[in-house]
Amino acid sequence: MSEQHKALLHRGDARTSPYPVSRLAPAFHAPELAEELARAESMLSARTSAKLRVIADQIKALQSEARKVLDEAHDEQALTRAQCAFKRIPGKIYHLYRKPDGSTFFSMLSPQDWNDAPPDTFAGSFRLETDYSWTPAEQLDRPDDTGELVSDLLRIGGLPADS
Repeated sequence: MSEQHKALLHRGDARTSPYPVSRLAPAFHAPELAEELARAESMLSARTSAKLRVIADQIKALQSEARKVLDEAHDEQALTRAQCAFKRIPGKIYHLYRKPDGSTFFSMLSPQDWNDAPPDTFAGSFRLETDYSWTPAEQLDRPDDTGELVSDLLRIGGLPADS
């Protein structure tokens, strides 16, 4: 046996050998090994594709949420920039009107206060929140379940929920 072949021989315990060292060891054939490798690569590819699909779906959901946040910010910016001849007080409802030139202004008078004939086009009623955001009047009756959701998440995470 040449020196080169001796260098390739496994010198450890027979059970750690990368190839069969006993005639009683199960035989393996190259085609079976190739099939096993192909199966493993196929499974790896399927798992990787599934994980990437989940990430892609999350990216789409985040993009959608980002568009929603930007649209809300644009709408709130337009409300904040509307003309107002009085001090805005959080918690109060104000009524938005649009002049023929397209400019907007807030009034304390609702369309009903004008006997349903306001001098300009009524654009909606909004409540000014304490954080100076605006809530459309039609959404004021909706229950806010954010606190319940946060409490549930804290309970699931094993943290005490502040009540």
